Amino acid sequence: MPISPQRASTLSANLTSVLTRINTASKSASRPPPRLVAVSKLKPTNDILALHQAPHSHLHFGENYLQELLQKASLLPKEIRWHFIGALQTNKCRPLAEQVGNLWCVESVDSVKKADQLEKGRGLLWEREEEWNNKPLRVFVQVNTSGEEEKSGVEPHEAAELCKHIRQECPRLNLQGLMTIGAIARSMGVVEGKENEDFVKLREVRDQIVKELVLEEGELELSMGMSEDFESAIRCGSDEVRVGSTIFGERPAKQDAKIKDDVDERKE
Repeated sequence: MPISPQRASTLSANLTSVLTRINTASKSASRPPPRLVAVSKLKPTNDILALHQAPHSHLHFGENYLQELLQKASLLPKEIRWHFIGALQTNKCRPLAEQVGNLWCVESVDSVKKADQLEKGRGLLWEREEEWNNKPLRVFVQVNTSGEEEKSGVEPHEAAELCKHIRQECPRLNLQGLMTIGAIARSMGVVEGKENEDFVKLREVRDQIVKELVLEEGELELSMGMSEDFESAIRCGSDEVRVGSTIFGERPAKQDAKIKDDVDERKE
């Protein structure tokens, strides 16, 4: 797959800048650097491959749409660890878990029905392809910490019950932790020395679930922080940040997005 040298250089510089900012924020918070998911939705496979290859050899990439993920996964190396981070319809859960063997994680589980369908899909994959047998699919329970009606996610007081269901009734799933998308206004309004209340809330919910389910400290991760607020999220204890436009640039409209760029037609 051809990669434009100029585009690869731009992407490399952007990723290096984000990693530097992550390391700086982590040191100031006296924490290990969180996992970085490069959110590649609506960006071509050429861009993903440019970052997956040396010198960065980046592994974790995030997608929002099932069909786009299916196409990209079929074209790119199996070593890539895909994260599904978009709003998830129940009827899309089974094919998602069944058809993408190197789907590393689904981060937007917010109902028992969705968890059960992911469980069924992963079971079908295990039966069909020995390569993925006995490799559970990681999932995050999405929590709506901001109270915004348009946001997906369970209410904070409902998260423990869903986590319990996944651990007890879904043996092909591994509960990785909790995820939230904080309110942008709150992220932009955080002043130095203060913590984003959405991130604080997720941390509190996690700590309560650890107690209720009698889990080990550190057993449940926090996935929080995006391009606008990942440094704030790190200071609040995030184990994973999801950064897209800061690495890949502005996204095209969905109808204009390409799975593969024809580098020969580029005017760089």
